[in-house]
Amino acid sequence: MKEFGGKVAVITGAGSGIGRALALNLAARGSELALSDVDEVRVAETAAQCEKIGATARPYQLDVSDRAAVAAHAEQVRADFGRVNLVVNNAGVALVGTVEDSTWEQLDWIVGINFWGVVHGTKAFLPHLKESGDGYLVNISSVFGLIGVPTQSAYNATKFAVRGFTEALRQELLSDKRVGVSCVHPGGIKTNIVRDARVTDGKDRASMFDKIARTTPEQAARTILRGVQRKSPKILIGPDAYAIDLLPKVLGARYQRLVGVVSKRFL
Repeated sequence: MKEFGGKVAVITGAGSGIGRALALNLAARGSELALSDVDEVRVAETAAQCEKIGATARPYQLDVSDRAAVAAHAEQVRADFGRVNLVVNNAGVALVGTVEDSTWEQLDWIVGINFWGVVHGTKAFLPHLKESGDGYLVNISSVFGLIGVPTQSAYNATKFAVRGFTEALRQELLSDKRVGVSCVHPGGIKTNIVRDARVTDGKDRASMFDKIARTTPEQAARTILRGVQRKSPKILIGPDAYAIDLLPKVLGARYQRLVGVVSKRFL
């Protein structure tokens, strides 16, 4: 997908952060936008901002962990816009806590959104992407889909799962020229994900995260869309993402000792 003008883009988690930045960037490029979020107020604000730019944008309230709701959403978007060209499964949440301290309810919650949300969106929209003849699927993982980090076991699990799922899907579609696939690994992005995270120990990590997160959502959006245009299988966002990607390649399993020491300062 070289150009975005006239394309119909579907973005989950579009109420803030990377999702909102992607929506505004695509609006400026002439895309039509189907924007969803569990927070209907936030996603309505995003749609309104896109419309001010001159784009056609519709907000939808959607819980991506609800399989039936996502399937119905895909059909509704197809009916509303007539086609689907680009899907970004961006909705995600964070959970900070040890394996021992994390409750089953918390684990079900994060897996339902971060992993099943991506699977639901992929399976629901894939037929429509194929139908377009020029479709593209973007699934958002994380740098925590590249390395394991203490107190991030649940988040790690979901983001490693997104990575494996997306890489396998891309291989399945290599012979089908109708749909391209990219997996995105953002580093520290200045979004609300840490501020909105569920924690098991009551610690406030938002202020520390704000200090070390160097990349803006707008920069992330530009990087993602450039990766789509280049059909990049793996899209790293931010200098920290490139450094983290190298850790297991250079150190092998020894990276875990280094990460364990560094994480004590931040987590």
